[in-house]
Amino acid sequence: MTLEMTHTETPVIEVSHVSTRFGDTVVHEDINLTIMQGEIFAIAGGNGSGKTTLLREIIGLQTPAEGTIRLFGQDVSGFGERGAQNAYRRFGVMFQQGALFSSLTLAENVAVPLHEHTDVPPELVRDIVALKIATVGLPMDSAGKYPSELSGGMRRRAALARAIVMDPELVFLDEPTAGLDPIIAAGFDELVLHLKAILGLTMVMVTHDLDSLWRIADRVAMLGNGKILGTGTMKELAGSTDPHIHEYFHGPRGRAARSQYGV
Repeated sequence: MTLEMTHTETPVIEVSHVSTRFGDTVVHEDINLTIMQGEIFAIAGGNGSGKTTLLREIIGLQTPAEGTIRLFGQDVSGFGERGAQNAYRRFGVMFQQGALFSSLTLAENVAVPLHEHTDVPPELVRDIVALKIATVGLPMDSAGKYPSELSGGMRRRAALARAIVMDPELVFLDEPTAGLDPIIAAGFDELVLHLKAILGLTMVMVTHDLDSLWRIADRVAMLGNGKILGTGTMKELAGSTDPHIHEYFHGPRGRAARSQYGV
């Protein structure tokens, strides 16, 4: 079940009139979103709807053709090197499939942001990394293992430990449960809810996993045809008359997910 919302009325992210094009291909057209402090906000939609592209624009890895994106109240395009470094200390990212470095151990992967963005001494890095590994529910004997020696679920948890190692206010999750079996995916969703509760995080999740959307999302923005088709709770979107949203929620997978949550 989704935990009761505890977000405040403080915008953490504001996306205003953003359009994205690759040559003649329009990916987004006039996208507007406001994400509030303390909520789990999901960006959903079918394959090719531009979910990950929008995420990359929000975190400053890609520049939209038009519009503005404000992160922590500041325009991402005007960060500059110093502003970008300050922002990177305030958010963490769990990239799709975990994106762990294959030549580094689990502990070394988790430590990467600390080495890149801080001057924390090595002994303290070890302590912080050990704490974050334990926080995401991984056994300490996994710290010395390489990604190839970990299960898919363990790799996702390791990637999440890396995303929170700097004690961020905001965490981005790109398809966190894609490819995981339902039991492992459900366990990961419960971990996300637990971290939100104990750390007071704001989370932005890109996903097409309907079970995850029902289980943990406070609000969802549906992308399709380059636009935001609708934004609201899952119950609100499930009742939408928009044909694209209706198809998403009332197809076979959507019906199965809705029946599981009594909708």
